[in-house]
Amino acid sequence: MKAWPIVGVSVVQFILLLAHCFLYFTWITFWPGFAPADAMHLRIALAILAFSFVPAALLSFRFSNPLIALYYKAAVVWLGFLNFLFLAAIVSWPVWLVVWLAGARTTAARVAIIATLTAVAVAAGVYGLINARWIRIRRLAVRLPNLPASWRGRRAVLLTDLHLGNVNGAGFCRHTVRLAQRLRPDVVFLPGDLFDGVKSDLDRLLAPLRELKPPLGVYFCTGNHEEFGDSRHYLEPIARAGIRVLANERITVDGLHIAGVSYRDASQPIRLRALLDGMSLNSGHPTILLHHVPSRLPIVEHAGVSLQLSGHTHGGQIFPYNWLTHRVFGKFTYGLHRFGALQVYTSYGAGTWGPPMRVGTHPEIVALEFE
Repeated sequence: MKAWPIVGVSVVQFILLLAHCFLYFTWITFWPGFAPADAMHLRIALAILAFSFVPAALLSFRFSNPLIALYYKAAVVWLGFLNFLFLAAIVSWPVWLVVWLAGARTTAARVAIIATLTAVAVAAGVYGLINARWIRIRRLAVRLPNLPASWRGRRAVLLTDLHLGNVNGAGFCRHTVRLAQRLRPDVVFLPGDLFDGVKSDLDRLLAPLRELKPPLGVYFCTGNHEEFGDSRHYLEPIARAGIRVLANERITVDGLHIAGVSYRDASQPIRLRALLDGMSLNSGHPTILLHHVPSRLPIVEHAGVSLQLSGHTHGGQIFPYNWLTHRVFGKFTYGLHRFGALQVYTSYGAGTWGPPMRVGTHPEIVALEFE
């Protein structure tokens, strides 16, 4: 094993341990009267939880069975609740300072602060679990220059970031496909992260997608999660499911170019420019590009792409990471926006990575109506 994965895993584990230690210190401080035995039980419980996610993730990359899947689900659900409980613990200190300065320096006030904030944190986690399973349908009209008359009135469905694996299984895929089928799409686009990257029965997970049979086809490009290790491990079952993989290539469907770039190649500016230039996209035909990440937009616009379809960001998925993604991707974090002559639609995606929660975002399937 190379050194950098070991360092990365160690850093993540250290951060999780610090977060649990801070949570313990805050709870002990704000909830006085813990008996020594109770404090010991709390330390043991939080220590076990602190070391739950990293082993679960490592095991899920190597093995696939119901026990590991259950362990992984429990670990990532706790990771989501930890996020909100940690935020509540942080906020409790400045709130207590304000209350203390105001003269309400009582144990009851301290307990009320932590109890209220903890209840809000738990409620946010429960809401996030429910919200992450409530997939919305977003309908959007799109106008592309020089669009062939045959494409006007047609509908494309954009499905991204399903993250099929231990959390989002075949049942989730089946539900998502049924929602997509109700839209009666003429074509379906899957711009990456169809899988979560964990070891699993990929053909079983993809089986519901075989029912998607739009007349103009289903098209896919890789996301970062399909490039964990050998991408062929993921691409072969995708192809067996009847999905066309666009690996740095473009095809023409009834006068419209549809192109796709692989995640790893698209992350390298020189490589991406060469790939797009080699596709001859400036030929008078409008082009839809499947590009997992809403990045390298000057290169994409220069190549003559009309519309880029992306995912990846999840909009940050849960608060407060929404702020982080907006810092990185700006307005292209979510929605339809222009970059010069290029239009970019970035979807929140239908699935989740890590905690199966969404707070501040929502899962979606996008119906694009061509005008």
